[in-house]
Amino acid sequence: MKTLNSSPKKDGFRMPGEFDAHKGVYILWPERPDNWRNGGKPAQRTFVKVAEAISQFEHVTVGVNDDQYENAVTMLPDNVEVIELSNNDSWIRDCGATFVKNDKGSMRAVDWHFNSWGGLVDGLYFPWDKDDRVAQKMAELEHVDRYRLDDFTFEGGSIHVDGEGTVITTEECLLSQGRNPQLSKKQIEEVLKEYLGAEKVIWLPKGIYLDETNGHVDNIANFVSPGHVVLAWTDDKNDPQYAASKADLDVLENATDAKGRKIKVTKLYLPKPIKITKEESAGVDAVDGTLPRKEGDRLAASYVNYYTANGGIVYPLFNDPNDKKAKETLQKCYPDRKIVGVPAREILLGGGNIHCITQQVPEA
Repeated sequence: MKTLNSSPKKDGFRMPGEFDAHKGVYILWPERPDNWRNGGKPAQRTFVKVAEAISQFEHVTVGVNDDQYENAVTMLPDNVEVIELSNNDSWIRDCGATFVKNDKGSMRAVDWHFNSWGGLVDGLYFPWDKDDRVAQKMAELEHVDRYRLDDFTFEGGSIHVDGEGTVITTEECLLSQGRNPQLSKKQIEEVLKEYLGAEKVIWLPKGIYLDETNGHVDNIANFVSPGHVVLAWTDDKNDPQYAASKADLDVLENATDAKGRKIKVTKLYLPKPIKITKEESAGVDAVDGTLPRKEGDRLAASYVNYYTANGGIVYPLFNDPNDKKAKETLQKCYPDRKIVGVPAREILLGGGNIHCITQQVPEA
């Protein structure tokens, strides 16, 4: 593996849409007791269900710290590959490699600097050194060269692309003080275009209410296909989420993509607000420097945080009446894919959801 001094755009590479064909997907195994309750056991059972669901559609590789290797191999099904891959926590969407490809089908990796969603300003844990090495190791595992950005802090969950030149992101996240305060909005936009191989960035104002990632776009909006975006929505004007979703809708409805298309928006209705229970809070270790999990805290639950697999959609279930409505909406959006729900409260308690714990490798 070489580390390249160029950029994907200069070399004719771009990030494909998640709806394009995949070689497979990576997941990292949860165990961190100051984030996952009861030593990560309930979360591990849920990650197994997610891996099983995705493995019907494509190859799944689960990376684990050495101390959990035997346990993960025992718990995961035989068709899921388990490898040792050191990490600080299991959010591979954010610390993992972003894969880009060219028109000849060659693939490369982009290795962004990761600082646990805000570093010493408002990051969620310390240290994050193992996480920041995950992308390089993924490039090694995939036998591809990489681009490394030491001076640009970024997470994969903060963008979605349509594979045809358009990026969506949120101002709330990418303009936050803990990322790249030395850069202007325009400068940040230029880096995105250069390293995702894109032509246009659509900036949504906000993410999901109280999302501890500073409002990652992958929790509020996603490309179904070029020109078609699904947006997390509530009709409840008293919910603080309403104003955020409405502001994003206004931007999307008035935007055109890189190809000049008007954007079609499908509303994906949110579950009722979900709060941490006393028992759930009590199961998490209190550690200085890690965001605490307090009883009564509202969680950033959203059906938009789903994974688009080869021939399938794996989406979160919240034991809410809107679980069924979400499935119907997703089936209309993806008529040719099988829609599979996985009970995902345990992932949500850790601060994210199904999309956050996955990172696809495109077919090269």
